[in-house]
Amino acid sequence: MTKILMIEDDAQYASLLTDYLKQYNIEVRNYEDPFLGLSAGIEKYDLLILDLTLPGIDGLEVCKEVVSKYDIPIIISSARSDLSDKVIGLQLGADDYLPKPYDPQEMYARIISLLRRYKKITTHEEPHYNLMLDKAKESVLLNGEVLELTPAEYVVMKLLIENRGSTVSKEQILYDSEVFQFSSDGSLAVILNRLRKKLGKEVELKTIRGVGYRLLS
Repeated sequence: MTKILMIEDDAQYASLLTDYLKQYNIEVRNYEDPFLGLSAGIEKYDLLILDLTLPGIDGLEVCKEVVSKYDIPIIISSARSDLSDKVIGLQLGADDYLPKPYDPQEMYARIISLLRRYKKITTHEEPHYNLMLDKAKESVLLNGEVLELTPAEYVVMKLLIENRGSTVSKEQILYDSEVFQFSSDGSLAVILNRLRKKLGKEVELKTIRGVGYRLLS
């Protein structure tokens, strides 16, 4: 599992991103206190997301200290609009700068890009990170391309992505959907076969006999 350290004093931003990244098997540990974040064992994490406006210390100072001691990719995220903050942050060694407000999907894309550059994602894992759920547009993206899905196919994919790595029972798919209800296991099997064809070889959609289905991550 990918582990991200976040130093962010805005609990709402931290909670929003933490919840979003769970679907991609990414764990976020946030510290509102930057001094606690600095002593949290940074070497255990794969990436740092750093705010600039922090209590007791400027985020640029935190960036400088982290860069001097650790080899970890850093994304600065801040509502500060001064161009000099962005320039200084990148000059200090941050790898990316994403201004607030941001969409969690964009942050996710930047995270994956950095992890690839730092080779913290293996070849086996990487394809699964390229499968993304866009709830706002009710769509699924594979390698950045929108999959052409029927409403029923989207509902199934949404359940599978939200429960990535866990088995989703037939009953849950058949009866718990808010958007679409299937009439029989037969129609569900047809939809799953169509999804497998659309996903191709990059994503494994596994049947757990007698139980349900699992999207492997």
